[in-house]
Amino acid sequence: MGKLEGKVAFITGAARGQGRSHAIRLAQEGADIIAVDSLADVATVDYPMSTQSDLDETVKQVEGLDRRIHAVKADVTDLAGLKGAYSAGVAELGPVDIVLGNAGICQLGSREPDPVQAFHDVIGVNLIGVWNTVHVAAQDMVDRGQGGAIVLTSSTQGLTGRGADGSAGVQGYAAAKHGVVGLMRSFANWLSPHGIRVNTVHPTGVATPMVENDVIGRYLAENPQAGQMAANLMPVGLTDPVDISNAILYLVSDDGRYVTGVTLPVDAGFTAR
Repeated sequence: MGKLEGKVAFITGAARGQGRSHAIRLAQEGADIIAVDSLADVATVDYPMSTQSDLDETVKQVEGLDRRIHAVKADVTDLAGLKGAYSAGVAELGPVDIVLGNAGICQLGSREPDPVQAFHDVIGVNLIGVWNTVHVAAQDMVDRGQGGAIVLTSSTQGLTGRGADGSAGVQGYAAAKHGVVGLMRSFANWLSPHGIRVNTVHPTGVATPMVENDVIGRYLAENPQAGQMAANLMPVGLTDPVDISNAILYLVSDDGRYVTGVTLPVDAGFTAR
């Protein structure tokens, strides 16, 4: 029996990258998955967002583990739409035990014809979207009285400002990821008395399409000092998505049953520099 047998997990940004990895890893341990993703490009982000075929692949891999999955298009910045996706998933799979606020965008290397919009877009997805994600599920979890676990994906940029440039989008990214920590601590104080644990994970660079794309590749080639500033202490460039998924598995399983309100770096020593 897996560590999450009989549990249901609600995961945003689940079509590819870290979100897909989390869905697969939790499914391997017995969880059923409510998977949402916007499946729409963002005008101020130059790399392409996930597609329906990406989400279909997540479904295929989770079903291949003999787990149930309800996958639907939903934008974390649209509270009503996200609530609808959550409610439909609960109707199909049952009440949610685990929430992963994973959806995010990165504008490093993107052009900024409108820096105000760039800032607003990244705050909208990376911070407001996290608040929305928790609020569509939290009261149901409280009312059910069975506890649960919430993990919000921040970043090393949620603990430091090292490696940032002068663009509004990148500044918004650091601000949003710091803000996620504030949300986590507020949510932990609200929800932990109900047996619902809330934590953040803080990855360094992860080998996903958000990082491994032509836009960021070109930016780092043109600005090698940025790559040097963002280097890890350990001799590793990018971590694997499953490294983050394994940390999340610890936080949402009984292995981490008394862990709440913590900021957990999975960063190859980035924040120790």
